[in-house]
Amino acid sequence: MSRQTTSVGSSCLDLWREKNDRLVRQAKVAQNSGLTLRRQQLAQDALEGLRGLLHSLQGLPAAVPVLPLELTVICNFIILRASLAQGFTEDQAQDIQRGLERVLETQEQRGPRLEQGLRELWDSALRASCLLPELLSALHRLAGLQAALWLSADRLGDLALLLETLNDSQSGASEDLLLLLKTWSPPAEELDAPLTLQDAQGLKDVLLTAFAYRRGLQELITGNPEKALSSLHEVASGLCPRPVLVQVYTALGSCHRKMGNPQRALLYLVAALKEGSAWGPPLLEASRLYQQLGDTTAELESLELLVEALNVPYSSKAPPFLIEVELLLPPPDLASPLHCGTQSQAKHVLASRCLQTGRAEDAAEHYLDLLALLLDSSEPRFSPPPSPPGPCMPEVFLEAAVALIQAGRAQDALTLCEELLSRTSSLLPKMSRLWENARKGTKELPYCPLWVSATHLLQGQAWVQLGAQKVAISEFSRCLELLFRTTPEEKEQGAASNGEQGCKSDVALQQLRAAALISRGLEWVASGQDTKALQDFLLGVQMCPGNRDTYFHLLQTLKRLDRRDEATALWWRLEAQTKGPQEDATWSLPLYLESYLSWIRPSDRDAFLEEFRTSLPKSCDL
Repeated sequence: MSRQTTSVGSSCLDLWREKNDRLVRQAKVAQNSGLTLRRQQLAQDALEGLRGLLHSLQGLPAAVPVLPLELTVICNFIILRASLAQGFTEDQAQDIQRGLERVLETQEQRGPRLEQGLRELWDSALRASCLLPELLSALHRLAGLQAALWLSADRLGDLALLLETLNDSQSGASEDLLLLLKTWSPPAEELDAPLTLQDAQGLKDVLLTAFAYRRGLQELITGNPEKALSSLHEVASGLCPRPVLVQVYTALGSCHRKMGNPQRALLYLVAALKEGSAWGPPLLEASRLYQQLGDTTAELESLELLVEALNVPYSSKAPPFLIEVELLLPPPDLASPLHCGTQSQAKHVLASRCLQTGRAEDAAEHYLDLLALLLDSSEPRFSPPPSPPGPCMPEVFLEAAVALIQAGRAQDALTLCEELLSRTSSLLPKMSRLWENARKGTKELPYCPLWVSATHLLQGQAWVQLGAQKVAISEFSRCLELLFRTTPEEKEQGAASNGEQGCKSDVALQQLRAAALISRGLEWVASGQDTKALQDFLLGVQMCPGNRDTYFHLLQTLKRLDRRDEATALWWRLEAQTKGPQEDATWSLPLYLESYLSWIRPSDRDAFLEEFRTSLPKSCDL
């Protein structure tokens, strides 16, 4: 009777094994199928077959002769399911836990042990495998999947302890995960073992590559390019899929750029472009490299190619039904040099760099293209790099208007400003509350008062370009009226509650006031009304003492009015500021405001100040 039972059990085991092997072959046939729908259907059928087989195996009491097959089926099921879903789920962790519990059931280790966590279960199961060597190979394969799941979830502490147990190292002497992974030596698969989609050695190679890549990229993001190089070279020299190799070469290029090795950086970027069709990251990194080298033409060409590359849908090969490196990588980090964003974000970088480098005509065209792209609603949420939140739609409008004015297209700039005002006019009655929110650092449109005021400032400058002096002065006055009307009264209380956003808006507010007062003052000067200009420049010095251009225009006006003593006192004050410690620009200004301030910055300032110094009486000379 016993012999008959054994024969029946052996027959069932053979049938189960045959079914596992058939399903694995089916999954591999699906992988090689060129037809997407057929591929998906074959793989899904194989997955359901493995699910059913696993249910049959686990519906019986755990038995040592069957466990190697059962653990193999668990591994095949997890691999196929994770590859189809392109990620791990909590269900897969539970499948692993159930497999470990089944191992311990054969050793009659039930009850309290089953309440242990996964880490403790692994420790117990691997100790049990010393008594059951036939389970060792399957357990190492399952351990590879556990390691992949923990790496993808960033549970590096648990992963390190698992590897120490696999390596039979209880000392904890090595905390280097890369070394622990290299030390791990999975047992060789037996020739007559059940078929698997991926063996333990294959999982180890994937884990090594993924971990080295993650560590190298993190070192690069945190500003340690020298340390990043070692890990990234490890990845490049291993079994690395081509899409990942493109990213690795780009990251290596970024490392060498930051370390001051532009030629080596360029070699890696060229290699990245040759490796695949994902050209976005290497092109963006190339633009940064050329900017660092001062080659503006090459920088802008790289950005133009980036915009074109992001306009072409990226098509990659269907991923194999395996645990691959990409599956274990973290989601894209906005701080990563490999994040190239969307086409509109790249277009914004191109437009803004054209504006910053004095290519106003090109900048104007790129900004108009960008606005058309954004207003097409295909990309309703806009947050360009390099850091969130970045310029939002109103700021893009303002930058575009600046580019148009600089390109001599004042009428087009006025049209753009009118469009922006029509979109923000409904917010004007709420300006006081919005300023209060801005100073407190809340998120409810903190910059709206700046946007509206800046729009009137740019309209004024456009009218100056068109020769309509009275209309220009009116726009500058409207800008100042809005700025002074919306200023919070309780300065100390506001300063105490300032967040970073509030500080930024205060700095921009001061500079915007200075820009408006200088602009209106210059128009008074142009119309021969120096007394009115003097009032604006004096107010500018009071409201924005850090803006030296205001002092310069005030000094010029005092000299023209022959108010010699006041001009001399102001010159000494300006001289002391120049020789004193320079204040750090803690907060960067919006690009539209930086550009505007450069327009009203006098080009002959140094020559005028030197001429004024030489005209002072000898007793006053330095």
